[in-house]
Amino acid sequence: MGEEEANKMEASEPKELQQPVKEQKDAAVEKSVIPVPENSVLARVETEKRLALVKAWEENEKAKIENKAHKKISAIGSWENTKKADVEAQLKSIEEKLEKKKAEYAEKMKNKVVEIHKEAEEKRAVIEAKRGEDFLKIEETAVKFRATGYIPKKFLGCFSS
Repeated sequence: MGEEEANKMEASEPKELQQPVKEQKDAAVEKSVIPVPENSVLARVETEKRLALVKAWEENEKAKIENKAHKKISAIGSWENTKKADVEAQLKSIEEKLEKKKAEYAEKMKNKVVEIHKEAEEKRAVIEAKRGEDFLKIEETAVKFRATGYIPKKFLGCFSS
């Protein structure tokens, strides 16, 4: 029945528009295979290819930037470590100089203490010698007073009326 209806429809159309059924099927197959679906598939593939290339380029550029930044950060870290080492070396040098000066000053102070002690001993010795001399002088004067019977006036000055 389906073929009869198709034949009736073909008969109602003008002869120019009427084509054999077989030819219409071939044309439909050609149109469906080549033009519309393949163009959209090709366009989609082309778009995906273009997007993949853009994404690859983007990732490549990001990697370059990342590597460049990492290289600069490493250089800054190296610079920082070098500068820190220089400053620490200067600090150590200054500390050594200060320790040397401290030792020198400590030695000077010890020498001053020794010198002061020596000077004090000399002064003590002078005082002891003078005391000894004064004792001898007093003893000699006392012997003289005893021999002469004379009484010293200074001592008894406070007892005289």
